[in-house]
Amino acid sequence: MTGDAVTSLTPTPHVAPHDEIDFLAMLKSIWQQKLLIGIVAGCVLLFTGIYGITATPEYRVKTLLRPAALNDLDELNRTKVYTLPPTEALKRVGSALESYDTRLGYFRLNPALQSAFMKNGRTLEQAFEEFNFKALKLIQPDPKKTDLLKAYIGMEMRYPEGLDGKSVLNGLVQYAIEMERQQISKDLQVIIQNRIREVDSKLEAARVDYAAGKDGRIAELLEDDTLKRAKLSDELRALRLQLKLRRENRIAQLEEAIAIASSLGLKRPSTPSSMGQADLGATGNVMRTEVINQQIPLYFMGTDALQAERQALRKRTSDDFADARVAEIRKELMLLETNRSVQVLRGRQNEELFLKGIEPLRAERARLSAITTDMSKLELVSIDRLAVDPVRPEWPNKALLLLLGLVAGAVVGIALAVVRFVVVSRSHEQKRVELPQVKHIPADELKGRIVIS
Repeated sequence: MTGDAVTSLTPTPHVAPHDEIDFLAMLKSIWQQKLLIGIVAGCVLLFTGIYGITATPEYRVKTLLRPAALNDLDELNRTKVYTLPPTEALKRVGSALESYDTRLGYFRLNPALQSAFMKNGRTLEQAFEEFNFKALKLIQPDPKKTDLLKAYIGMEMRYPEGLDGKSVLNGLVQYAIEMERQQISKDLQVIIQNRIREVDSKLEAARVDYAAGKDGRIAELLEDDTLKRAKLSDELRALRLQLKLRRENRIAQLEEAIAIASSLGLKRPSTPSSMGQADLGATGNVMRTEVINQQIPLYFMGTDALQAERQALRKRTSDDFADARVAEIRKELMLLETNRSVQVLRGRQNEELFLKGIEPLRAERARLSAITTDMSKLELVSIDRLAVDPVRPEWPNKALLLLLGLVAGAVVGIALAVVRFVVVSRSHEQKRVELPQVKHIPADELKGRIVIS
């Protein structure tokens, strides 16, 4: 081959492919692969459509509770032994709705609820766990907000098709409220019984104090009577001894006077003046009147009178009549034989009437006993919104599923197209760098020869 220049084919050194991607070429490739993208998107859309048709529908119901009115809790608060504000009552019902025991008790009492969740060989405990953790949700406001108008408690439940969800949720709320009513009734009974026992103990203490006071009063009265009786007895004995000594002294005086009168020859009562006149002799009937200021000696009574008095004193068996004080003492002793105050104290039939300072305790006990503990009609909360049958199932949302399937299918198809573009581009680049490279050589250097190096 001749000419001005000869083309020579010589291998070039190996050049590594670079990682740069031509986005325009990639977009063109994606557009060229639109059929693949459409097929992938259609498959994913078909799969989501089949799932939306065959999936078991799930529904959602919701109820809303708010604090009860003040007059609804007035009957309980007026007992003055149990105070329950509306917000506290709402919190108690909310705690009951969230309580594991309350939910388990309601689940066991509801056969329809058990049959709805006991599938695929589940046990009662497994079915309840799904119902408790997946189906129920308690909604509460921000605890920092204490406004009564914003206080509420919401309860949501997701349930499968075939179950009367609104009846189940409303029944759960009523069951929780009834459980709280029973708990309040029990608490009220315990508090009332404790208060009544406290009042009874105070009444018993008052009775014991009264009995001790009465016994002390009786003991004091009897002691006073014993002391008086002893003093009067001592006085009577002393007085009788005094009268006896006085009688014996009188007898001794009479005996002495009798001896003097006998020696003087005085047989009948006489006077000193009459004795003097007797010595002078009588001169006729004379009437004498003597006025003296001295006591006439006893022997002037004469032996007859003195002996008669002595004989009478010796025959005396008792000197009690000789002093009026003896009769008074005997009267007082007779009065002391029966203490009427003690008799009245011991004969009291209803001693409760004599207890002092227990009227408030009796009134409090009567009030506590009259408090009713039946809280079956107590309105703890106000049901602001009852659960009603939903219009459409919560899941699956067919329109949303189809839209998501379409978007997901398009994304997957585009991803496959991008991957295919990258793989093909890398393959072509590798082949291009491995082919021989054409080189132009001047004709005068090769001298009409074709050199292949």
